[in-house]
Amino acid sequence: MVKALKIAIVQMNCVLADKAANFAKVTKMIAENADMKAQLIILPELFSTGYMVSALDRELAEVIPGPTTEWLTELAKQYHVYFAAAIIELGEDGILYDTAIIVGPEGYMDKYRKIHLWGTEPERFARGAALPVFKLPFATIGLQICYEIGFPEPARVLTQAGAEIIVYTSAFGKARSYAWDIASRSRALENGVYVLACNRIGAEEDAVFGGLSRVVAPNGDIVAGTSTDAECVISAVIDLDAIAEQRRAIPYLRDLYTKLILEKF
Repeated sequence: MVKALKIAIVQMNCVLADKAANFAKVTKMIAENADMKAQLIILPELFSTGYMVSALDRELAEVIPGPTTEWLTELAKQYHVYFAAAIIELGEDGILYDTAIIVGPEGYMDKYRKIHLWGTEPERFARGAALPVFKLPFATIGLQICYEIGFPEPARVLTQAGAEIIVYTSAFGKARSYAWDIASRSRALENGVYVLACNRIGAEEDAVFGGLSRVVAPNGDIVAGTSTDAECVISAVIDLDAIAEQRRAIPYLRDLYTKLILEKF
């Protein structure tokens, strides 16, 4: 029996430091595409605040669960859907994190704190310390954020922990779109997983974001995506049975010589 799952990825520009405006934009884009009847919707990294807000990080940060997870919960209830996104978190320790969240109709579920920080991000955020997987009613997923799409190691750890889908919620630079293209397909192929790569668009200060959001199949094929940096919602119906089929076709996981990897790392 085919295990089909409906996915949607929101590719959007963000209004700097204006959560209400960004919430309104997401609400509108989802309403306009409600006929997709997605079961899982991905939003970009720091979608609610924009990315270049370092001077306002602490003011914009939220405890989790908090206002953004509550707002997403209401949307999730309305559309019977699960969300993955990333926001600025104020940790219980008073430290700031770039944090991906999972929210469903039942409310806030769990989070992942970004480990591999890009550029000046270490001056803004602390590193996370765990690579959890999340069991949703339809699949087991792993969360990664933006720059982490270029690191094969965490994707492999998530896969070995049972992830069938790896989500990348991102604010990835347009100048490095070549890396986005290669890495998104590589992470899918080498692990035999679906990759849901959500990237924002627009420009903030000297940062220009590249879009090119996509759904990548376990064999590395792009099954849905956009070749532009315009606002849009892309959707796909993915077949979870394709995961096992691809892992049989090219058994990277079966043949991985973990002893050597453990010795070197």
